[in-house]
Amino acid sequence: MTTRPVAFFDVDETLISGKSMLLFRDWWDALHPRGDRPCALEGKDRSELNRAYYRRFAGVPVAELQSAGREWYGAYRSDPRAFVLPAVTALRRHRALGHLTVLVSGSLWAVLAPLAADLGADRILCASQRVDDDGRLTGEIVRPVIGPVKAEAAAVLMASAGAAPEDCFAYGDHESDLPLLRSVGTPVVVGDDPVLTQHAVRDGWLRLPAETGALPLAAVG
Repeated sequence: MTTRPVAFFDVDETLISGKSMLLFRDWWDALHPRGDRPCALEGKDRSELNRAYYRRFAGVPVAELQSAGREWYGAYRSDPRAFVLPAVTALRRHRALGHLTVLVSGSLWAVLAPLAADLGADRILCASQRVDDDGRLTGEIVRPVIGPVKAEAAAVLMASAGAAPEDCFAYGDHESDLPLLRSVGTPVVVGDDPVLTQHAVRDGWLRLPAETGALPLAAVG
């Protein structure tokens, strides 16, 4: 039995042109103004900043956050430069070839789920938010899915799917995606990050331009 190759896609500035966590944060805060927002955590590492981000949703019902994510995505999708079109085209091509398509991101499930549904992605690998017995978010996550953790999550999925890493693909735009790109047989650099570009030139990796544009009004599928 032949297993399906897996194509992993980072999301922010790889599939979409914006930074979804920051855009959703601003949208959420505008609708839920509070005077006690946590201040910026200067000097903290990315993992700590990521965890601090999720704490702003403590006490929010899961269903409310999911609804907000759908509303935000609907508004974001109307931006004429919302998507990185070469990467979206690549995802479509992988789907047409029968590959398993997976979004890998430090962003929220509530934000990623409508994007995945729109693009027809099969799976999402992202931070798991903890929920209490009443269906409300605690503000904590299991672990941030950023940097090396993306590669670890991808390796677990490839193993569970029986997919050989050398047959798989990964797309990323930032040097923090390097472990994910190195974990597969065909890494693809999106855009002009200097660190990733250096690796692409040296190792013969594929590259895609970060050209932005809109998707048709109808959902991709």
